[in-house]
Amino acid sequence: MATGSGLDAQIGVAAESTWGTVATPTRFLEFVSESMNMTPEWLEPSALRAGQKHKRVKRVRQSRRAVGGDIVVEHATLGMGLLWKHALGSPIVTPTQIASTTAYEAVISPGDFWGLGLTVQVGRPEPGTGTTRAFTYSGCKVTAWEFSVRDQETPQLTLTFDGKDESVSVPLAAATYLAGASVFDFSQATLRFGGTANRTAGLTTITGGTAAATIINEITISGEAPMATERFGLGNAGLKAQQIENDIPTITGSLGAEFNRTELYDAFSGNVTQAIELELVGAPIGASGSNERLVITLPACKIKGASPQVGGPDIITMSSDFEAYHDETNPPIQVRLVSSGTSL
Repeated sequence: MATGSGLDAQIGVAAESTWGTVATPTRFLEFVSESMNMTPEWLEPSALRAGQKHKRVKRVRQSRRAVGGDIVVEHATLGMGLLWKHALGSPIVTPTQIASTTAYEAVISPGDFWGLGLTVQVGRPEPGTGTTRAFTYSGCKVTAWEFSVRDQETPQLTLTFDGKDESVSVPLAAATYLAGASVFDFSQATLRFGGTANRTAGLTTITGGTAAATIINEITISGEAPMATERFGLGNAGLKAQQIENDIPTITGSLGAEFNRTELYDAFSGNVTQAIELELVGAPIGASGSNERLVITLPACKIKGASPQVGGPDIITMSSDFEAYHDETNPPIQVRLVSSGTSL
């Protein structure tokens, strides 16, 4: 197929063995949009020259360059572990087989970003020729992410990248997609508050949590990992060195809901610490006895804003903002994926 339009576009990613060294894409994503780009910086002439008032082109220099941008994907039931690993800076994760069945579980928690890097390749169709041109971005780290579930929508994961360089000389990889991959949807989501966090063999579970009684039509969970992204220096040919974490990472979120004083406002005004757990349960995985599953567990959260406002005769709504913290026992966030996938 060659339409010359976005219908032919593709995105592939691969983990780099060495940060900043291009890896051939092996995981291809069905995506909503992307904004990856190369941003050069310029040295403009400022010296004076008799008889010349305009800047001379011979003195214009492209002094350094970097890449970055966003990728938005619908959250699939397969193949998302690699993205979550790089979003959270997780150590090596190998999915574990569940009771000798065809279901596998991957548990992803925050770790260190040192050494992690993704190659991101975007195939952009050229209308005039019908050719899909490859733009390959190396040394990409996830500096921010957002997961969202909204009423009557497919859950989405947005990743914000900072990277080292762009190449248009790397061949376009042939896109192949994971067989059997589907997506989660809003109807499969359950949100729970409270309960007790327990951690066993690297897995945090919440017991005694209560499903939300409030009508909640939207939740977003976001992460930010501040990094030193301006590590340019002599001898680097205008390219940056590996990004390094340089501030405290944060995990925040928000709830769009109808007004409920007891469940949301009282937790806000009373400075309550509670677990928040979002679970999406998909289709059965063959005869394994397990279902496709995405669970985001935040063991220690504070609701930091929840103010209802009357704007007219309609139902009173409130936006509740929260932040996740470390309880000194469990990771501040854990992503659990259950699927038929034997690798991230």
